[in-house]
Formats: sequence, structure tokens, C-alpha cells
Amino acid sequence: MISGELEAKIRLLLTAEKWPVGTVATQLGVHHSVVERVREQVGLPRPAQPPRPSLLDPFVPFIIQTFEKYPRLCASRLYQMVRERGYTGAPDHFRHMVARHRPRRPPEAYLRLRTLPGEQAQVDWGHFGKVRVGLAEHALMAFVMVLSYSRMLFLRFFLDARMPSFLRGHQAAFAAFGGCPRVALYDNLKSAVLERCGDAIRFHPMLLAFAGHYRYEPRPVAPARGNEKGRVERAVGYTRTAFFAARKWRDVNDLNQQADAFCAGQAAERRCPEDTSLTVGQAFELERPTLLALPHNPFDTDERVEVDVGKTPYVRFDANDYSVPHTAVRKTLVVRASPDTVRILDGNEVIATHVRSYDRRQQIEAPQHIAALVAEKRKARHHRGIDRLRHAAPSSGALLAAIAERGSHLGATTSRLLRLLDQHGARELEAAISEALAHDTPHLAAVHHVLDQRRFARGQPPPIPVALPDDPRIKNLVVKPHALGTYDTLNAKSRGEDTDTDDNNTLHTESRDEDQDPKAS
Repeated sequence: MISGELEAKIRLLLTAEKWPVGTVATQLGVHHSVVERVREQVGLPRPAQPPRPSLLDPFVPFIIQTFEKYPRLCASRLYQMVRERGYTGAPDHFRHMVARHRPRRPPEAYLRLRTLPGEQAQVDWGHFGKVRVGLAEHALMAFVMVLSYSRMLFLRFFLDARMPSFLRGHQAAFAAFGGCPRVALYDNLKSAVLERCGDAIRFHPMLLAFAGHYRYEPRPVAPARGNEKGRVERAVGYTRTAFFAARKWRDVNDLNQQADAFCAGQAAERRCPEDTSLTVGQAFELERPTLLALPHNPFDTDERVEVDVGKTPYVRFDANDYSVPHTAVRKTLVVRASPDTVRILDGNEVIATHVRSYDRRQQIEAPQHIAALVAEKRKARHHRGIDRLRHAAPSSGALLAAIAERGSHLGATTSRLLRLLDQHGARELEAAISEALAHDTPHLAAVHHVLDQRRFARGQPPPIPVALPDDPRIKNLVVKPHALGTYDTLNAKSRGEDTDTDDNNTLHTESRDEDQDPKAS
């Protein structure tokens, strides 16, 4: 921009003094384009100048004919074509000259569209950055719906732009408006339009089912028609500047509460473009009775995913593991997820319910699932021990039944019998149990006593219940039993009876042997 004084001086020199443009630019120290602009404003005709010859002049007819057939042909391809026909100029100059001859599409004028109350709503997504929840990073998406007549705004934030969130945004908007418009306009959103070829459109089947449930018409806008969906696009920009900028919030629920207050407050208090004498809120009160009534039963917007359960009782959903009862392993289950809850179904039966996590690689467990699995594992170990006893010693079943009748702990008894089985073998254990039952002494101590008697009668050393080091000096060690007569001598001495010298000598000798040989102890 130049000052008014400089512009007046340029006008004077051009009109009164008849100076050329170059002379005025040189004397006043401005660019010649500034002087030419002032001359055009004054209305002075451009001085006739003979056209300068150009290397492109012989190729202009060819360029014009080519553009008539291919109006959108790029300059680089056209440059190669004219070079093959003898053009020797530089590509930069060629692009500059070709721009003068390229056909221009005439600018299109748009009508300002007006709608009746309750007739139309416009829907779109807005991207508002990223949100981190634990280890997971989600896209913060804003679902925006605007009633075309009153400009009443609804805003709801989600952590994704998938179809379930898209439909939940519709449900929340219809509930906030107290009704449903007859037509909803959509851009070429992936959430709404699966495929489009010209005017042929294939909507998402779930969106069609949702629209049929609420009895409104989903309608796509034509490509490159900014006037058809400009209301919601301006609403997204209005949300960025008037609501989201510099706003502090704890989580998405807190952000949505603030968005509801914004839509009912500041956004509803602005002037209505259709009638500037009304606010948006006042225009909406006039539009509310014309909206379609909502159905009594809401549409099911839960996410539905089939999952396979492996060896562990967990199902994987949205990068997290949720526990299920251990009886559901190796099955195909169905996950039904709402924004707050994850339900897991086996057919029509709900077998698990969890609070939904938006983190990732988390293990969400129900305490009863883990407790039941632990109890089942303990029970399985107990049954495996009883089965092993019954195969090795068939009489153990009668012994355990008798022990159970007295109210003793079967788990501890089974564990002790299994240790005796490992130490003495199946044949000896069966014989000991049979003898204990024959003497009507169904006790674990009786079985242990019979085993010791049978081993002592065979002259075998007592079994070693612990694992010893792999050392032959320890494994082959034999403990010599003491003579019981020694204890009889001690007992007689305590009663004051005389004992012979040999017995006393024997006693002292054995005592010295015990002191000298610690291994004998």
C-alpha cells in the first residue's frame, strides 16, 4: 500500500505531465506495477506497444488445439510435446506463456439455501488433537450436529470416529434437541458413506438401520458444494475458537459436560442468521415442535465383536484383556461394549461384566473368576492324588472313606499317603492299608506303624524322606541300632538293683563309642 500523497503525485504526473510509467517509477522510487495500478484506477488507456516476438509463437495454435481436447493437461507434459516439435525455450518461460492460453473455468455462483423449521440437520466430525490414556494414544474427535434453521448446536467428544461413536453422537443430539429432523446431511465421511461413484452412493448398513429406526433420511452432499454443508463446517470452526481454545479439562466426561453447558449457554445466546431479531435459543424454541418424535426404545449402539478364548480365561478387546469364567476357555464369545461397560456373552447369557478401559495392554479381572479358577486347580490336584492312590493301592478308597466319616482333613491325608507311596512303593502301601483296616484301625498313624514293622522285619533301614546329596559316603551310610539291654540296665539302676560289672562296662563302652563316633548318632 502507498500513501494518499504519493498516489496523488503519481496521478498528476501520469495525467497532467503525460510521463511514461517507467519514468514515473524511476523518479518516485516505486515499482512500475504500482504506477500501472494507479493508471488503471484513473482509467488511462494502456499505450499501444508492438508485441514482442516469442519462440512460442509458432506453437500457439497447437497449444490451443491441445487444450480444447485436454483442458486439464499439465504444463510439463505439454512442454515435452512442443519440444518434440522443435521448441527450444526454457520450461519456466513456457509455463508462464502457457498460463495465458489455458482455458479458465467460469466461476460458479451459489444460491443461499434456506430450510424450513425441523427439516434438516448437518453432521460432521472435527479433529481436536491427541489424548493419552495410560499407554494408549487416542484421537480426540468432536461430533457436531447443527439444526439448519435455528443453528442450534450439539457437541460431543469421543476418543475415536468409528460407527458406534457416530451413532451415539446422533442419539445424544436427538435427546438434547427433544426430537429428530427429517433430513441429515453428511459429507463423504467414512462413518457414513462406504463407496461413492458419481451420484451412486452406498451408505453404511448400520447407519441405514439407525436412520430407519429414527425415521429420518440420510442424505449426502454433492462433491465440491460448500454451500450445502457450510453451517456445520462453520460450527466446527466456531467450536475451535469459542469453546476448545485454551480450555482445561480432566477427562472426556468433564469435557463433554463443559460442551453441554457451552451449547446451552454461549452458543444458544448468539444471533440467529435466519432472523437476527432472535437468538439461536429463541429460534430453536420455535423449531422444537416441528421435530419428529423419538421412538420409545433407543437404538442399540453397543460395539459387537466376536472373540476366541485361548487357554487362559481372558478375551482381548480394544488392546486390553478382560477375564471370563474358566469354564469358557476354548470357546468363541461375543463382546458387547458401551462407552463405560464391557459385557461378555456366551450365546444369550452374560458371563462377565467389566468397567471399560481406554488404556492398552491392561489386564482387567473379576476377583470371582480368579478365585474359581484357583479352587478348580486345587480340586483337580486333589482328585489327581486320589486317582493315583486308587490305582496303586485299591484299599485306599475304604481308608479315605473311614477317615472322612471322622471329619478329618482328606487333603492332608491324601498328601501323606502319596509320600508313603513314594517312599515304600505300591505293594507295601496296599499291604499296610489292608492290615490297618483288618485290625479296625483306619488311621494314617496305623498305616505308618505297619509299614515300619514290615520294614524292620525285613532288616531294612528306615526310609529317607528327604533328597540327599549325590555322595556315595552319605547314600551308603548304615546306622547301627543300639542294644535295648542297655536301657534295661539303666532302668534297674534307677530302682537301686545291683548290676554286674560286664553290663556296666558295656554301658560305659557304648557311651564312649557314641561320644567318639558322631555318625552313630
